[in-house]
Order: sequence, then C-alpha cells, then structure tokens
Amino acid sequence: MNRFSTLTAALTLGSVLVSGGVCAMDRITGKAFASRSEVYASGGMAATSQPLATQVALDVLKAGGSAVDAAIAANAMLGLVEPTGAGVGGDLFAIVWSAKDKKLYGLNASGRSPKSLTLEMLQAKGLEFLPPYGPLPVSVPGAVDGWFELHDRFGHLPMKQVLAPSIRYAEQGFPVSELIAYYLAGSARKLGQFPGFKETYMPGGKMPAVGEIMKNPALANTYRKIAEGGRDAFYKGDIARSIDTYIKANGGYLSYDDLAGHSSEWIEPVSVNYRGYDVWELPPSGQGIAALQILKSLEGFDIAAMGHDSPEYVHHFVEAKKLAFADRARFYADMAFVEVPVAELISEKYNRERAHLIGPRAAKSVEPGNPNLQQGDTVYLTTADGEGNMVSLIQSNFRGMGSGMTPPDLGFVLQDRGQLFDLTPGRPNSYAPGKRPFHTIIPAFVTKDGQPWLSFGVMGGATQPQMHAQIIINLIDFGMNLQEAGDAPRILHSGSSEPTGEVMSDGGYVSLESGFSMETRRELVKKGHVLRDALGEFGGYQAIGVDVKTGVYRGASESRKDGQAAGY
Repeated sequence: MNRFSTLTAALTLGSVLVSGGVCAMDRITGKAFASRSEVYASGGMAATSQPLATQVALDVLKAGGSAVDAAIAANAMLGLVEPTGAGVGGDLFAIVWSAKDKKLYGLNASGRSPKSLTLEMLQAKGLEFLPPYGPLPVSVPGAVDGWFELHDRFGHLPMKQVLAPSIRYAEQGFPVSELIAYYLAGSARKLGQFPGFKETYMPGGKMPAVGEIMKNPALANTYRKIAEGGRDAFYKGDIARSIDTYIKANGGYLSYDDLAGHSSEWIEPVSVNYRGYDVWELPPSGQGIAALQILKSLEGFDIAAMGHDSPEYVHHFVEAKKLAFADRARFYADMAFVEVPVAELISEKYNRERAHLIGPRAAKSVEPGNPNLQQGDTVYLTTADGEGNMVSLIQSNFRGMGSGMTPPDLGFVLQDRGQLFDLTPGRPNSYAPGKRPFHTIIPAFVTKDGQPWLSFGVMGGATQPQMHAQIIINLIDFGMNLQEAGDAPRILHSGSSEPTGEVMSDGGYVSLESGFSMETRRELVKKGHVLRDALGEFGGYQAIGVDVKTGVYRGASESRKDGQAAGY
C-alpha cells in the first residue's frame, strides 16, 4: 500500500468512526448507539451516577422508605463516593411528585452570600470576577437544610436510618469507581493547596486510584451529628462553629450567623407544553427556564423531519440556545432581589417571536429579548417508590469539588457557587450581601395529561438546559426510549453571554459528540459555525419514567458516568 492509499484509508476510517458507523457492540434491539436496554420495575426505582448510591437508595425503599427518603440516602452516599460532584458543602434543588396530592412541589435549597461581604469590598480588592477557588466564592451550603425540608414533608423513615448506610460506608470504606478516580486526581492538582483538603481526601499523600478503598471517617462523624441533631446540628451547632472559625482564619467572610440564619424556599415549578407534554423546571435563581425557552423556540419547526444527525437540526438547536442564553444572561437572578419576567420569558408568543431571529447562518451576537417586566461539576439523581411518588433531585459543590476550602475534621469541601455573581453594579445578578447567586443546577420533570410521565436531569454547568431540551426532543420528536435519549450523541454550544457579565461577540463554538457524521459537521461549518472538540463536557443523565396505567417504572443511566438505574 503506497503513502496515498494509506492516507486515504485513514481518512475513510476516521469518517466512519465519526459517523457512528463503527459500534463497540451489536445489540439485537434498539438504536445502535444505545449502551443497554431500559430498566423496568414496579416496586420502586433509583437512578444515580454511582452504583453504590443506587443500591443504598433501593435498600431504603425496600425498608419502607419513601422516594424522598431514598433520594436523601442516595445524595448522602454520593457526597461520600462522588465528592467530585456532590457534598453537604453545596446546594440542592428538587422537584417532587406527590402521588397523594397529585401535584408537583419545588424546593430551592441554595445558600446565600455572606452578609458581611459587600460589592464595594470586592471591588476594592481589584476584582472583575470572583475567583473560582479559595474563601471568597464560598456561600452558605444549603443541601442539609434541603434534606430536612424534604424529609419533614415527604419522609417515612427516621433520618438516622436514612443516613446509616453512608455512615457505615464512610467508616468502613468503599472502592473508588473509574470516572470518579479520574476526577479525584484532577482535583488533587487544583485544590491540594487549600488548608484541610489533603488531610481529608489524601491522608496517604495521594488520591486513591480505581478500585482502591477510600474512607472518610470525618464525614461519617458529620453525618452522625446530622442524623442525631437534625438540621440545627449543621447550621447552629459545632459544625457551623468549625466552618466559621476555619473561614475567618483563611481570610473569608462566611460566618456562623450566615449559617444560623439560612432557610430553604418551597417554590412553584413552572412549565411549557411541548407537543402535548408539560415540561417542568424551577424558576430562577436557577437556569431551568432556559430549557423551556429553547423548546418553545423550536416547537414551530419540524424537528422530526430534519432528523437527529442533520445540519438543519443542529443549526436550529444551537441558534435557539443562543437566544435563550442571551435572556439567561440578562434576566436570570435571585427573585428575592429582582423581578424576573418568568411567565413572559417562557410564553409561546414571546418565544415564537424570538424564533423568527433564527436565520440560515450562525449568529455571531445575540441581544436579549424585551419581555414584559410586569409578568411575572454536580450530581443528578431520581427515585420513585411503590406509592407513585417520584423525586427529581440535583446537588452540587460547583466546579467539581468546590472551592477547595475544607474545614478540618468535617469531611467535606465548601462550595464556590458565589463565583457566579456579576461584580458590575446595577445588574440583576450583581453581587449583594445575603443574596443567592445565579445557579446552574436544575432538576426537571414531565407530566402528560396531569399525570407523571418522566423525572430526569442532566448534570454539568451550562450544559444542563441544553441537554434537558435535547432529551425531550430525542424522546418526543425522534421517538427514542429513555436509554437511547440519554445515550444519543449530544450537541453543546459554548461561549454565550453569561450572567457574570461576559458578552458573546464571536458566535461561540459548537462541540459535537462522535456520533454526528462528517457531512453534518461540514455543512455546519458552511453555515458559519465554529466547531471545537470537547472532552467530558456533555453532562451526566439519569431518568425514571412511569406508566401510570400499569404502575411500571422504566429507568435509564447513561454510559458517560459510572452510574446505574435499578429497581425491584
């Protein structure tokens, strides 16, 4: 074979690989790209990003626990086995379907900025943006209060029983799974400089490798205090005092009073109807309604006729995302401080008008809309119980393991969510004391004809609303099942305007997973899109669907994470 023939063969093989023509498995049913079948069960189900957490959730369900009990147990376990995405130093959001009440409940369990830190103080430090690590971006961790709010309303088992499995695993140890080992190693490089981090996570001088046993006795002790003393043990007891002392000793501002004064907020989920299905998200301070805006902007186009692997679909999706994210940058913020026109932003009329801005070429810049202002790095898990209750819950430290600030003898890292404030005065998301920063983590839910249909979510920063919309499109427009909808190759647009003040002027760039064909990529470039490879940025999806007529659950957990969907 001559040099030209070798090069031609390599290019041909590359095109086949990119187009998804080469598969690692030959499945007899379903789409070629699906990693496995859906999981079916009727007694209860859990889908999380780590198998041990899924098994803990199932054990709690089998012991008579509710879907909320199982979700809390799984979340606590993920804070132990997947500290690269979750932990009690972070925040929590949830949507709960109550079978008894036949309605959805929303919970915003995110924390606020330190009351002793002002915008003027930050500006005096010469900062244009809050740093990603260290003491300055630390805000009040809201997850534990979220657990107890959920448990007080929907829990069946005592909290001691719910947290017992995580306490046992923290003391006895667990083998580290593949993807989490990878992210632990990266966190060691970035966060090892911060006081307490190495002592908590690297007691032997290094992070554990794949399959090695990892213990966290300090976290076991923290969980035990929470189980016995309730939420006040975290926000008003020794834990709060330890956080206060540690943060002040390291130049930060989060105080005991900030923790003691914290409270979560029950909020009403909001929805749009997409081709007969009601898709539900939580209103700001999170970004959930961006997914709803994307869907409503695309509803007027025949997405099914375009096809999944087509330049027309990818182009329309990316341009709709740019429109939604321009509004996200301009309007989304803590609604206790600013008026956010939620109803108008997700309305059919407004998004239909915005959709007219989608042209044949990639837009380089996008202005936010003009709605009527008078109208009103993460883990995702979902659980369902035998009574028909379902929980969609997302929880995060932000940026993987958070700020790096690790109070001694507590076993967890404090989040760096405050980095998402805007330090320019006078904007909706501008920093203020006691204010919630703009939030990226969002749970989702879908109902059909007033009945539960799907609880799902996708972790991953600004990836989340884009992937929420793609999951819905995959299910409804492209007729995929739950597993296929998560395994399907994904579209990711980056570089939009941000609530922290950045403005898109170059159109950003598009990253496509390898299942999209070379032909689609070529035509997107012709439309003016800039393509750029991405690694590990396409999120992590879990889902539970339900057939209300039979009571059968179906679950999915995608191959991008270490997770598992299982039931009984």
